[in-house]
Amino acid sequence: MPISLVRIDDRLVHGQVVQGWLKVIPVDILLVASDIAAENKMQKMLMEMAVPSDIKLEVKSLQDAVAVLKVVNCKNIMVLVASPKEAFYILEHGVRFNSLNIGGMHFFSGKKQILSNVCADDSDIKFLYRIYQKGIELESRILPGDERLNIIPLIEKEYLTLPEVEK
Repeated sequence: MPISLVRIDDRLVHGQVVQGWLKVIPVDILLVASDIAAENKMQKMLMEMAVPSDIKLEVKSLQDAVAVLKVVNCKNIMVLVASPKEAFYILEHGVRFNSLNIGGMHFFSGKKQILSNVCADDSDIKFLYRIYQKGIELESRILPGDERLNIIPLIEKEYLTLPEVEK
């Protein structure tokens, strides 16, 4: 199961993914792993219209996405999730990847900006830290030609400010 990229992007399939990432990395299957998107017929239809016809789009619940990732062979797969919690779910359920690209986590109430393209709340920080603890690289860049930014120091710093973390 060659995973070309695992990316957090709360917009899932959009221009940066289609015009940026899908044009430079080998992808046979674009797997959107999201319980919410899997239930939203309109969102699935819009994503299908955006993805090039030579790339198979799969929009699956987290549980179904893990099942697909465990059995698919001889394909290059890009996995899109909307949050660190979803990336952690996939990792915890036996799907191994070496690096996690944090592309877009936008501002919502309760989140704070830690990079220009990354806003996170305490839960996001906890899940990113847990992913890092499993030996996964955390890098942020919007497009593949952008400089890879190692965000582990930022995540560690934010994690240590959480009230329930022993100092």
